[in-house]
Order: sequence, then C-alpha cells, then structure tokens
Amino acid sequence: MDTYEEPRLDPENGAPDASAQDPAPEAAWQQPRTNDYAPPEPPQAPKRARSRTVLCLALCLVMVVVGCGITGAVVSRHWQEENRLLQLNFQDRLDALQSQIDQAPGDGTGDSTSGTPNTGTEGGLTPAQVFARNVQSVVAIKTTGTNTDSGLPVTFSSSGSGFILTQDGFIATNYHVVEGASQITVALADGTEHNASYIGGDQSNDIALLKIELSGLQPVTIGRSSELIVGDQVAAIGDPLGELSSTLTVGFVSAKDRLVSAEGTRINMIQTDAAINSGNSGGPLFNMKGQVIGITTAKYSGTSTSGATIEGIGFAIPIDDVYGMLEDLRQFGYITGAYLGVTVSDMDPTHAALYGLPMGALVREVTDGSCAQAGGIQAQDIIVELGGYKIESLNDLTRALRQFKAGDEISVVVYRHSQGGQKILSVTLDEKPRPQS
Repeated sequence: MDTYEEPRLDPENGAPDASAQDPAPEAAWQQPRTNDYAPPEPPQAPKRARSRTVLCLALCLVMVVVGCGITGAVVSRHWQEENRLLQLNFQDRLDALQSQIDQAPGDGTGDSTSGTPNTGTEGGLTPAQVFARNVQSVVAIKTTGTNTDSGLPVTFSSSGSGFILTQDGFIATNYHVVEGASQITVALADGTEHNASYIGGDQSNDIALLKIELSGLQPVTIGRSSELIVGDQVAAIGDPLGELSSTLTVGFVSAKDRLVSAEGTRINMIQTDAAINSGNSGGPLFNMKGQVIGITTAKYSGTSTSGATIEGIGFAIPIDDVYGMLEDLRQFGYITGAYLGVTVSDMDPTHAALYGLPMGALVREVTDGSCAQAGGIQAQDIIVELGGYKIESLNDLTRALRQFKAGDEISVVVYRHSQGGQKILSVTLDEKPRPQS
C-alpha cells in the first residue's frame, strides 16, 4: 500500500526540495484511494417544517369547511323564514281580496240570470257583470201629452229611459223626456208597466224625478263622476228608439267638462263613445264598479257643415252635478239649492284681452231684493271668485254655487272696471226660488 509523505522544504528558501519529490507526482495524485470518511447526513429540520405546513393547511381546510357549513345553515334558515313570511303575506292578500269580492254590492241574488258569478278584481267588473247587477234598476219611460205651441192642440208621444233611486219607487230621468207630459208610464225590466207621477224637475239642468207606487225595488248605487278620467271604460243601459229595452252599450270616457247646449241651456257634460240614441235619454251611465256616474242625455248625429259623418259622440250629465238636486226633489218636491240672484254671461276673450280684463262671469243684471243686491254686486261686475272657487265662466259659477246651500255666508270677488280693481264682497246666499205651479 502506497504511503503519502509530506514534501520536504528547501532549507534555504522554504521551497519544496525538488530532488526529494516523487519522480512521478502527477501519477500519484491520479491513483484512487480508499477513504473511510463518511459525510454526515443532512439535518432533519426541513422535514419537520413541511409537516407543520401540511398540518396548518389541513386545519385551515377544516375551519373553512366548518365555516361554510355554519354559514349555509344560517342562510338556509333565513330563506326558509323569508319564504314563510312571503307565503303568509300572499295568503293575507288573497283573503282580503276574497272579502272584498264577498262584500261587493249586488242585487242580493247574484248574477244567476247571466250565469256569471259576481267576481270582481282590482280592475273592476266586466260589462257583463255591470249589466247583470243593474238591469233590474233601469226602466223604460213612455209619455203622451198635448202641445199647443202652434195654436192648435197636437197630441204627442215620446220615450226615454230612467233608473230607480230608492226601493219605494223614486225614479230619475231627463226633464226633456217628460216635459209637458200628461201621462207617464214606466216599464220595468220584467215587462210590467206602472203609471208614474211627476214629482219635480229642473229644466236648466235637464233633470226630473218620477214616482211609481211600488216597493221592494232594486235601486242603483251612486258613484262619483269626479273620479272619472279620460280613457275609463263606461257602460250605458237604456231603451233606444223606445223599442229595444234593456240594451247595453259600452265605450270609454272621451272627454270631461264639455259645455253642451241642450234646449237652449249650456250644461256641463261627460263625453263618451258608448252608443247613445233616441230613447236612451235619462238612462244611467255606469263605471266599471257598477255605479251610476252620469245620466245619458244627448248625442251629436248626422253630418257636420263640412259633410263629415258624425259618429260616436254622446254625452251624459255628471252625477255629482245633479244628485243633490234629485235629493231635494225627493225630500221637498223642489230644489232648495243656493241662489245668487244675478243674470250672467261668459266674457268675450277677445274683448277681455283688448281691454285688459280678467276672464270670469259678467253680471248683466242683478235681481231686485236678491242676496247679490244686498251684498253689493252690481251690473257689469266680473265675478272672478265665489266661496274660494275660481270663476272663469258661467259654467264655473253654476258649479261653484252647487257646493253651497241657502243661508251660507260666502265671499265673492268681483272686478269692477269703473274702479279699476277687485272688490271682496260678503254675500249670504238665498234659497233657489220655487217653480210656479
């Protein structure tokens, strides 16, 4: 076995002694040697660090899973509770709707005659249901009389419609249907005919009240015409042509507050495209709740001056304007409404603009002894406000007066041109004069 010797140093300069070296030193370095040295094993700390990392990851995963489970359970319970509350709320709404349906006004017998149940929705009744509920409350009216306008007695007959106001036989219709009649006959929906007596009426508002001696009748339900809007569906029931009793026509509110001349008087009207013909006058116009909101009165027919054919233009008196008068007629036989005691006309817009005058009701004449005279209203005054209601026309004044009764003290604002300004007057309203018998 070869041995390894340390190189000897040159005693003079400390360099290795070349002569003492192995003649073939490179060969000696290239020979393999047996080495008993074993390097130490790598430290185990990294393995322990990896174990801790895996353990932490495992714990985090468990916490995430448990957290998701808890969150899922909470969310599930929340939605179960929300769903339960929604179901309860929906059921409450169904119960409330059913209660409204059960309490809806009807004739007490249901719609068995038409085979249609009295089922309503938030949108109202169908025209068929309106008809079934009210057809028993609509009557046909026939009149006869004698006209002497030409100087010779001429017998006439006319027809119209009406509707029952009370169970004991009070019936509303138009004044022009029964004007001058000496005999009035009312035909009910069942075909029976009854003589009617004239209780009273008002020509300027085209209303009249009749009475038949019968009890247990089915009255209509009165609604509010002020709640109508253009586009609302409406239905008319009447006796067109005096031959087609219990005829239903359906249309829509075409316009409101139309001033229509009837028998020389301008009356505020509802315009509708529901078919209204001769014989429909005095009949009811219903909303889709089955309530009377107007009295069918007139229509435009024929052709215009330009030759255009007129179709679908009918009119009804708003029930809000005349129901109080009908109640007066029923209780007193005459209308007790407020009375101002002036004759007025509409202002000419061109004249008003030219002279800087306000629009209002121009006083043409003041009745002697009237409340207007006592309150200081004068001819040529322009009434611009009455009782807090703005007045721009004769129609406005008429409608404002309907809001008051005799004895009410109100303020009247007039524009007096002679004094160049407005005056506020206090007026205690009179009772409307009774018609001469």
